[in-house]
Amino acid sequence: MTQEIELSQLDLRYEGFRMKNPGLEARLLASIAQRGIEEPVEGVDAGPVRVLLNGFKRHRCAVRLGIQRLPYASLGADEVAGIMGLLRLSNTRALSLLEQARFINELKNAQGMTVAQIATELSRSKAWVSMRLGLMSEMTEPVRQQLFSGAFPVYSYMYTLRQFMRMNGVKRPEVEEFVSAVSGKKLSVREIEQLAHGFFRGPDSFRQEILKGNLALPLERMAQAPQDPDGCSEPERVLLRDLEIVQKYMQRVMGKGQDPRIKSRNFHAQCHLLAGGILSRNNAFLHSVRQLHDRSGQA
Repeated sequence: MTQEIELSQLDLRYEGFRMKNPGLEARLLASIAQRGIEEPVEGVDAGPVRVLLNGFKRHRCAVRLGIQRLPYASLGADEVAGIMGLLRLSNTRALSLLEQARFINELKNAQGMTVAQIATELSRSKAWVSMRLGLMSEMTEPVRQQLFSGAFPVYSYMYTLRQFMRMNGVKRPEVEEFVSAVSGKKLSVREIEQLAHGFFRGPDSFRQEILKGNLALPLERMAQAPQDPDGCSEPERVLLRDLEIVQKYMQRVMGKGQDPRIKSRNFHAQCHLLAGGILSRNNAFLHSVRQLHDRSGQA
């Protein structure tokens, strides 16, 4: 049941668990200024306060606009159960992978749950839980803060920096140095990838320029560097990696979709939503792949 509550009644202890997106929040601010807060925020009732779990952007917008009351929907009175409920509905609530990982890390380390318990409660595999816990354990606190504040692109961390950590043995302190040096500079994903290659593979002088914040010169040098030996530009390499990932997961889904162990009602409810979303994009996706196939065949 939805009710109206005062902003002062909300406990924001989990605000740092949700990703910030300044652009999206600016659009939401404009919408709320015109129409008010239409969708309730969600949390758990803990005595005289409500511990907010979902709706931090709406809360910040309300503060900026001087709105004193906002609609609130309770997820129950138990904090663990509330987090579990949020994770079960993470697709409809648009929880990102890192947000899922942060809440799961909280359940394990602060609430004392085991990997097996979390997996059972969420109707997920232990590997699904462990992968998300691994994401949290491999990043230092400063890196985590930059990612969740929106100062460093999640895409760049997941698909550029983690590759250096896996393939090149780059250590966590080095990643922290790089993230701290380039965060908040409004760099594109491509620029961050270029700087990362220079920082982790280039000479020490290149690294020192980046650490000092002198990013223009390193970027200019990278732009003048000869083309990669594989003959592909950076956007081409990114697309090839994406196609490899699509092919890999198509094969996995086709194989696992026939597994007789997959039968719980929770799974089917979430699977139906996800599969429907994929099917709704099927024609457009296949059209794009056919165009790529035809263009590359004629080249």
